[in-house]
Amino acid sequence: MSLTQQQKKQYAALLAEIYGLERVLVAFSGGVDSALLLHAAKRAVGESVLAVTFATPYSPQEETACAVEFAETLGVRHLLVEMPIPDDIRDNPPERCYLCKRTLFSELVRIAGEEGIRHILDGSNLDDLGDHRPGRRAVKELGVRSPLLDAGLAKQDIRDLSREYGLPTWDKPAGACLLTRLPHGRRVEEAELRRIDAGETFLKDLGFASVRLRSHGDVARIELPPEDIAACMESGARKLIDDRLKALGYRHVAVDLAGYRRGSLNEPESTGRKE
Repeated sequence: MSLTQQQKKQYAALLAEIYGLERVLVAFSGGVDSALLLHAAKRAVGESVLAVTFATPYSPQEETACAVEFAETLGVRHLLVEMPIPDDIRDNPPERCYLCKRTLFSELVRIAGEEGIRHILDGSNLDDLGDHRPGRRAVKELGVRSPLLDAGLAKQDIRDLSREYGLPTWDKPAGACLLTRLPHGRRVEEAELRRIDAGETFLKDLGFASVRLRSHGDVARIELPPEDIAACMESGARKLIDDRLKALGYRHVAVDLAGYRRGSLNEPESTGRKE
């Protein structure tokens, strides 16, 4: 499918904005949005782009590895910065996204200062304005620029452009940090994050590309798109999943019949019917 004239104009506007900045630092997670942004930055300013990826205990290891590989393939200078869990999100508060992004992007400001780079770019897009994105507040507070948003690009535009330019991320499922798999107010431990990451990696290796493993103590709650639930419940897959997740330390393994929902742990609990 070819690009629309509107998408071509938007992409040209994206390149023009970045070109005018001369030197840029790109906050690069390795996801669909930041991958297109980094690709555009390389086209616009060449060697004058620096990509920075944070490796935290709540970053899926596969995502970090993909970011490293993509930056290497693209031929851009890339820093992989290891960061611990910030103290103020240790109990996974409702405002964790803001607090986390404020901490990580403050580190980007420091790195940019050391590098003599005036402009930091992130992959926010038009769809983020209609979603609950508390991290956007930190982005604006720290003066980070969002060229995809400035160009009026929505998620589907970004996927279409990524496919047009041969980026392997064009059909990559939406990702999120591992803290989203834990209920708010739950003490965050690195061992549990590793368990969640291992469990989700196993499920993806079975062919479930869009999956969330919500962790409730000794209960693993699997969220899948409704069309994938039947395949997960097939006897052979069910036993493999049950055995593997129990080997990781869960006592009970459940499949959520409501299916995958973004931010399902933000949903209020039902009080049920009063007797």
